[in-house]
Amino acid sequence: MSRIKSWVSRAALGVGALVVLLAVLAGVDGWKAFGQRASGERRARMERSPQWKDGRFVNPQPIINDNWGSVTSLFERGFEGTPTSPVTTAAVDPRRFDTPPATGLRVTWLGHSSNLVEIDGHRVLTDPFWGERTSPLTWLGPKRWYAPLIALDALPRVDAVVISHDHYDHLDYATLVAMKDWDTRFVVPLGVGAHLAYWGIPEERIVELDWWESTKVRDLEIVCTPARHASGRYLLDNNMTLWGGFALRGPSHRAFFSGDTGLFPAFRDIGERLGPFDVTLLEVGQYGRPWPDWHMGPEQAILAHQMLRGRVLLPVHWGLVNLAMHTWTEPIERALVAARSAQVTIAQPRPGESLEPEARPEPSRWWPDLPRQTAEQNPIVSSQME
Repeated sequence: MSRIKSWVSRAALGVGALVVLLAVLAGVDGWKAFGQRASGERRARMERSPQWKDGRFVNPQPIINDNWGSVTSLFERGFEGTPTSPVTTAAVDPRRFDTPPATGLRVTWLGHSSNLVEIDGHRVLTDPFWGERTSPLTWLGPKRWYAPLIALDALPRVDAVVISHDHYDHLDYATLVAMKDWDTRFVVPLGVGAHLAYWGIPEERIVELDWWESTKVRDLEIVCTPARHASGRYLLDNNMTLWGGFALRGPSHRAFFSGDTGLFPAFRDIGERLGPFDVTLLEVGQYGRPWPDWHMGPEQAILAHQMLRGRVLLPVHWGLVNLAMHTWTEPIERALVAARSAQVTIAQPRPGESLEPEARPEPSRWWPDLPRQTAEQNPIVSSQME
């Protein structure tokens, strides 16, 4: 018996040592990518925000989670969360951008939430993710399904980079470091600028905004709008930076980018104050029934589009990485069904494809037909919408 106890003790010590070693390796590997907390005047400005309560940012409608449902969902039936064959993409020739959009508005979807928006002579890049994984670590975390469709240094000159919040699939360390010498404006919600400055982006190129605040790049107005989500890059910094969406308002066109958000009443306020929008770029993927307040899912994206007074919906936040328990094609399939029912015009470009919303391109199905759940089988319904 004593020999067994001795063996168990040694095994426990070994496991404990391994855990400590892995934690140390993760800390060393991810230290710079974790970013930096705000301090000084940046922190003081955050604390003056109406969204700041009791030492962190809060949502007007608190997020409600079904924690037990989150656990049990891990054991649900199998599904193809990651493509088993190459994803159909469109090659992005940099010369495409030498010719301005004929209508004055063009959007190139680069996968997930990365988009190049050309609007009234300006170029805005949203949530650029050129990294290998949505993780602070180089060796662990969700991996992208295909290589970046255009090199960062092959992009045309960008007037502004907007970043919705500091989660890893939206604020990518490797990408931002590669951009640190760009002659562009980085527009972010309150507190996120601390990460950028820590990574070498000059303070004079960083613009931090609270909800409803705006900045101008020549004659393009960029407005930070409310969102219902969260923030944080490690366990101890949850909600220590703000999250938001962005309205892009040019002389002739308006575009809206949601970032990450659950459905909430402020979409109607955004539509009334800043819309109507020629195109809305709304997240439709990476949702789960146990946490419907974090991500709105396909059907509620259609509702948000209507609340925003949008004309054409371009679904984003899908098609590049697997971050939720659904078939990888399910977001677009369900969005199309809901759009047809609501008579909403929806775009379905391949990753890397450009579209001009006013030109209304013919839809093309480029993804495989896979088993999936319907809205009736797995409804995503945000709370506190009354």
